[in-house]
Amino acid sequence: MNNAKIFIKRNTGQFLLRLLWTILIFFLPVFSPESLYATTNNASSFLSYEIVNTYPHDPTAFTQGLVWQKENLFEGTGLYGSSELRKTELDSGSVLQYHCLDNDYFGEGITIFKDRIYQLTWKEQTGFIYDLKTFKLLDTFSYPYEGWGITHDGTNLIISDGSQTIHFVDPVTMEEVKQISVHYGLYLLYNLNELEYIKGKIFANIWLTTQIAIIDPDSGEVVNFLDLAEVVDSVKLNSRQAIDVLNGIAYDEDKERLFITGKLWPELFEIRIIEKFS
Repeated sequence: MNNAKIFIKRNTGQFLLRLLWTILIFFLPVFSPESLYATTNNASSFLSYEIVNTYPHDPTAFTQGLVWQKENLFEGTGLYGSSELRKTELDSGSVLQYHCLDNDYFGEGITIFKDRIYQLTWKEQTGFIYDLKTFKLLDTFSYPYEGWGITHDGTNLIISDGSQTIHFVDPVTMEEVKQISVHYGLYLLYNLNELEYIKGKIFANIWLTTQIAIIDPDSGEVVNFLDLAEVVDSVKLNSRQAIDVLNGIAYDEDKERLFITGKLWPELFEIRIIEKFS
């Protein structure tokens, strides 16, 4: 009887906590990155960086996902009728291997986990699992939201859906383990796009901005930002064609190199963050 009372109390407490968090999320204001950057008191949230190297990038690639693996970049591209999974050479930008998605699929983010490549699609709620070496399709999986970005923390897949929510998914069962709501203070952060897990933090492109949010994976709190406006402006100035938004983050853990690019960009950049992020 006492055990039953304890069980009821614990579950009631958990229910109340979840209810309180749901109410808070409903009333939290929506975060505007531009308004934050304009606020002098928040300037310290933005980390400084420098460009280390510039590499060629296919200007026809509508970049949706970017991953570094050993000595090559892997890239997922989008648009109906043009979506691909690619392996590319860093120095030349040449496509070494590719797989085309059916025209009914709009390709999104990719990640590599234990010799398998996971690729999302946008509105089709379908993901693909490929063999890393051959790009042979091994399996498919589904999810009840839009697919935007994907990475992993060594245990779970981490998926964004274009909202403030990030989903943690078991890579074997494909069941959701938990989710976090990304926020900066009391502001919810929407439009989370391409993801990369770096040194215990989630780096996320914020769609339609020049910024990357650095997120605590436990709390969902944004601990720092990168503003790549100067890089975006430089690409616009030097490109022979119209470019799309900043999107694509890859990290070479062995050499601690951070790569960024964008949709339809003719260049890919290696950058170094000068300050230590939180």
